[in-house]
Amino acid sequence: MGIGGSIFLIALGAILAFAVDANLGFLDVQVVGWVLMLAGVVGLILTMWFWQNRRRAVVTQVPVEERRVVAPQQTDRVVEEYREVRRPGNAV
Repeated sequence: MGIGGSIFLIALGAILAFAVDANLGFLDVQVVGWVLMLAGVVGLILTMWFWQNRRRAVVTQVPVEERRVVAPQQTDRVVEEYREVRRPGNAV
C-alpha cells in the first residue's frame, strides 16, 4: 500500500469518524471511518516493517585482485594479455 496510501486512509477515516454526521440507516459512517483508520495504521506498520528489512541488506564488492580468473578453453585463442594496475596516488 505504501506510506502515502496509509496516511490517506487514516485521514479519510478520521474525517468520516469525527467530522461527518450522516444518518444513512443501513451504514454507520463512524464505524466505516474507524475501519479505514485501522486499515491505514496496519498498512503503515507493515510498510515500515518491510522497509526496515530492506535497509538491512548489505552489498559488498569484491576487489579486482580477488576475482576468480577463468582459464581459457582449448578452443579459445589467447593472443596477448594486457593488464594495467593503477593505484591511487601514482601519476601516469
